[in-house]
Parts: sequence; structure tokens; C-alpha cells
Amino acid sequence: MAQLIADRRDVDFVLHEQLDVDKLSKDERFAEFGKKTVDLIVSEARNLAIKEILPLQTISDEGCTFNAGEVKVPDAFHSVYAAYNEGEWLGMTDDPEWGGQGMPHTVAMAANEYFYGACNSFMLYNMLTHGAAKLVEKFGTDDQKRIYLKNMLSGKWSGTMLLTEPNAGSDLAAVEATAKPNGDGTYSLFGNKIFISAGEHDMVENIIHPVLARIEGAPEGIAGISLFLAPKFRVNADGSPGEFNDVVCTGIEHKMGLHGNATCSLTLGGKSGCIGTLLGQENKGVAAMFEMMNEARQMVGLQGFANASASYMYALNYARERIQSRELKAPATSKSVPIIRHPDVKRQLITMKAYVEGLRSLNYFCAMCHDLVAVSTDEEHKTHYEYLLEVLTPIVKGYGTDKSFDVCNQGIQIYGGYGFIEEFPVAQLLRDSRIFMLYEGTNGIQSIDLLGRKLSMKKGAAFNALLVEIKKTIADAKAVDGLEDLTARLEGFFSTYTEVAAALQVKSRSDEFLTAYAFSYPFMEVTGDLAMAWMLLWRAATATANKGKKKKDNIFYDGQIKTARFFINQILAATAGKMEALKACDNAVVEMDEAAFGSK
Repeated sequence: MAQLIADRRDVDFVLHEQLDVDKLSKDERFAEFGKKTVDLIVSEARNLAIKEILPLQTISDEGCTFNAGEVKVPDAFHSVYAAYNEGEWLGMTDDPEWGGQGMPHTVAMAANEYFYGACNSFMLYNMLTHGAAKLVEKFGTDDQKRIYLKNMLSGKWSGTMLLTEPNAGSDLAAVEATAKPNGDGTYSLFGNKIFISAGEHDMVENIIHPVLARIEGAPEGIAGISLFLAPKFRVNADGSPGEFNDVVCTGIEHKMGLHGNATCSLTLGGKSGCIGTLLGQENKGVAAMFEMMNEARQMVGLQGFANASASYMYALNYARERIQSRELKAPATSKSVPIIRHPDVKRQLITMKAYVEGLRSLNYFCAMCHDLVAVSTDEEHKTHYEYLLEVLTPIVKGYGTDKSFDVCNQGIQIYGGYGFIEEFPVAQLLRDSRIFMLYEGTNGIQSIDLLGRKLSMKKGAAFNALLVEIKKTIADAKAVDGLEDLTARLEGFFSTYTEVAAALQVKSRSDEFLTAYAFSYPFMEVTGDLAMAWMLLWRAATATANKGKKKKDNIFYDGQIKTARFFINQILAATAGKMEALKACDNAVVEMDEAAFGSK
């Protein structure tokens, strides 16, 4: 069977050779997750993805239906949802006390790559439920945990997050939803929320909504926003769903992609009043919600990457099968050949390969950081990996989804005219991927976060954690025969990058801060390219060290080395030009008068 989601050989390479996930089993909490168990988990996830979830991708494009406040997902979703829950896949990394499996995040990342690459529309229902459940686990009372957690992590109930309003998108300070204390520990919630993924559907018996709202009399702005839990159906004393809680779906969006996931407009408390309970502390709602937001941003990075991986696998398979044109300089009597034999097609494929494999390593590495935080007994080491997660999140989400969209676009190019036709899979992957650059904070916001917060976080210690890791990989690669020139090029680029980053940070805190922020996005792009080069050099060093152990793997290892060569010698060389622009920091953008953009 063609691998049309992810390359299992490469998944195994990252898990067992690059990251050595087996080392986690030396800690008692992960003791049962040795290599055999990990391989079995990945195999089971791949089987479920290919046999059950992948067929939903085409079906999902038919979309959901809305009628009188009710949303129905495609019929085929129901049985697959049941199979997914039966396998307890939603709570892979969670505490067994609440029905989780206690699995390493790194292993769960591999499973999720297959799931999300198979059908993002379907998996988005599960992604939001998990995020909402983690909010309850971290900020909930004992009663809230008892009522909600097992029901959510089992998939019996689902979850959402209600942030966005018609006048409050990225600016959460503008939230207008209100909460009126009822005197019994509950609140009546009123307001309108939009763009709510999975806000209403028919796969579960209850939907749990974390809601941002302002308690009557609370301060203006961010400082006055609290977080509440509002179920679709109020929960009875015995834990069963009770009466309708006045969370009314007023419509679903007609979108460019992800049609199988209902994006809803919801009205709270229109008639009888929507009853909610405070989650966490009063007026601390945004800080609490960002706990979910950070997980969501990392998961959006995974969503984009998984689509890119699928698009690459489809394009690679197609290029091997599509017969078109003679080879260059071949005799006129020669037969046409598979298009993978044409140099420009190979250039496109190696570009896709570089980003997909670099993003796989980066996503898995971030998952490993979660695990190393969990098992670290040294506070300094634990803090180091926490810093890495903070700094890499806007890269995984912002840069990662940008490049994933580019890969999906290149997938269409490989197919030629067929790629533009909806009967072929790559068109849908491109459409589905476009939203990842927008939600959970647009990628422009991710770049502002990188420059404005992460560069100076903890007086620069967080960003320095990333630099330390990259320097370590460069130092290790220096000792590998055959990688000397490649390592030297990346080392030179890295040296210039650190100077540019330091200068841009200074400018961002000077009177020229507007000019600095006009370059936040190019800075994120350059940082992302550096992260790809870092991961690909690490891969090349690992491949070189393992080459020759098994003859059948030599072609795979050669591919790792050549992919790193391609990216560092060609892509990163072009990135050096972007760094020259960052050095110059021309302020044309800031000086541009609004009227100069054009007349009305």
C-alpha cells in the first residue's frame, strides 16, 4: 500500500535514531514505552489512519449541515469517532487517573501525524476537546475535574474554546460577553461568539465550552476578563446531561476548506440564560486561556505539517507513476519517462522533502521537550526545555504553517493540471491548509510574539536556550567526516544571525521600534529557515554515523545528507539575502503614508 500520509521509515528515523525516544523509558513514568511498544503504537495509529480516518477526507469535503440550531457532521464520521475513542487515542499523553494513557508526547506526536494527515477536519473535533480538558485539569476545582475530565478525555463529551466575537478577534481586550453572578457560585453568561470550531455537532451527548467573559463591574481590557465553563446541556447531580443551557448555534460558516469541521456562531443566554461556572480565578481568564492557546498553537503547527507530509507523499507517488516526455537530450526515438526523472521535478520534490522532514524533526523535538520537562530532575535542565518550547512555539505555528502551505502548493504543481482538479487529493489539502496560517493567532502575530516577547523573555535566557541547542548540533556535526563544508556554512550563517537578532532586539526597544516590528515577519522566516537547517544538519550527522550498519538503509541515509546539502547550500544561501535586509532595516514601510497605498 502506498504511504499517502507519512513515510514510516522517516518517522522511525526521527523517533529512534535522531531523538532516541527509547531513552525516555529509563524514567519510571515511561518505563512501559520501550522500542517494541512504541513501534506497535505507531503501527496501530497508522492502520487506523489509513483504514478508517483517511476515507473521511474526501467525504469531509461535502461539509456539515445546519438546521434550526442543530449541526450534523457527515454520517461516516460517527463510526470512526467511536473507533478512535475505543482506542483511547484522545488521552494518549494524559494522566491515567482521568482515563489517559500516560504516553510520551514524542510517541503521541508520531501517532497524531498519521491521524491529522489522514483528515484534519475530523481530528479538529478531538484537538479542541483535548485542549479544553487540559484547562479543566489545570484550573478546575475538584468538582469540575470529577464532572468533566473523564467524560472529555474518553470522547463522550467534546470541548471547544469561545474567544472570538464580532468585534474581538485578535484583540481579546475588546471582549464584550458578560457574566452576572447568581449568588450560588454560578454565573449567567450573555454574548455572541463567532468562528467556533466544533461549536455544535451530533457526535457527542454534551459539548463543554470554555468561555471568555467579563464579570459585571470588572476592570476594562484584558485585566477584567474571566474564564468560565458552560456546557451545552447543564449537568445533573449524577453527572448526566440535563436541560439545555441556552448555547444556541445560529449558523455555520461556508469556508474555503476544512468543510467537515463545523465553524459555528453561538449565542449565549439569549432566552433562559446560559449558566456557567468560574474556571480559575476572577479576571485571570486570558492568562488561563493561553495555557490552552499554547497547546493549540503547537497542534496547529502539527496540523499544517501533517497536511504537507501527505501532499508530499501523494506528489512523490504521482511523480513515480506519471509518464510524460523524454528525458533531456534523449534520442527522439526514446520513450517517455516518469516525471521524477526530470531535473526540475526532482528540484520541486527535494524542496518539499526538505521542509517536510525538517518540520517533522522540529515538531517531534518540541514533543520531546515536553517529555524532558516531565522527567528532568535537574531544575536547570527542566527550565532549559521549557524555554525551548516557549521560543519554538511561534516558529512551529507561524513559520511551520507558512511552509506547509507552500509544500501543499508545490504538491499541486507536481500534479500539473490534474492538481487543480478536485478529483485528485492535493487540491483539498491546499484548501484545508490555508486556515492554519490564520487561527490561534495569525502568523503575523506569531512573528510579533517571537520578536516582542520570546527574544527578550527572561532577560534573553529563553532565546539563548535555542542558540545553545543549535551550537551543540553544529559542534557535533563538525566531528563527522564529510560534513565539514556544510557545517562551516551553517556556522557562518548562525554567526551572522545572532548579530542580526541582537541588533533587531535593541531596535525593537528604541525609538525605532515601529521599524523593527515591520521586520518581525522576515525575522520569523529567517529564524525558521535556521531551524530547518539545524534539524537537517542534525539528520545528516545522524545518517552519516549510522550509514553502513544496514546496507538496505544506505540510500535512505544518502538522501538525508543530500537533502541537508540542498537546503543549506541553496535555500539558506537565499535566506542570507533576507538577513541583509534585516541588517539594513529600511523604514519605507513605516514612512509610507496611508494615502500612498492607493485612492479609494
